[in-house]
Amino acid sequence: MEESIAHTKWDCVYHVVFIPKYRRKILYGENRERLMTIIKSILNNMEIDIVEGAMCRDHVHLSLRIPPKYAVSKVMGTLKGKSSIQLFNNYPELRRVTGRDRTLWARGYFVSTVGLNEEVIRKYIRDQENSSQFVD
Repeated sequence: MEESIAHTKWDCVYHVVFIPKYRRKILYGENRERLMTIIKSILNNMEIDIVEGAMCRDHVHLSLRIPPKYAVSKVMGTLKGKSSIQLFNNYPELRRVTGRDRTLWARGYFVSTVGLNEEVIRKYIRDQENSSQFVD
């Protein structure tokens, strides 16, 4: 699905995975349902689409369509920070599990681009109207 903003066509899809601190298995039951709602709300406010998503007891997988105006690191910082604050505000008993510092998520995350097949890109470049090509 191709999007556009101010003279730019884009389709930037990323696979991201992030985990609770110490990989604690706390994403279940009411916590899971509330966290899913919080994540959807935060991403919706940033105009970021969730292509696919899954939440396990100890990690979150998301496939996100992020506009090029946002850096992935900024999106992840906002997502992890705001979701942590909102979850702790709604469920203060989580402090007992996660510690006094109110840190829900581990520091890092995994990100990978979900792109087009290399051959599709090569064919696209070859089939452009302008016959000037870099490679024969």
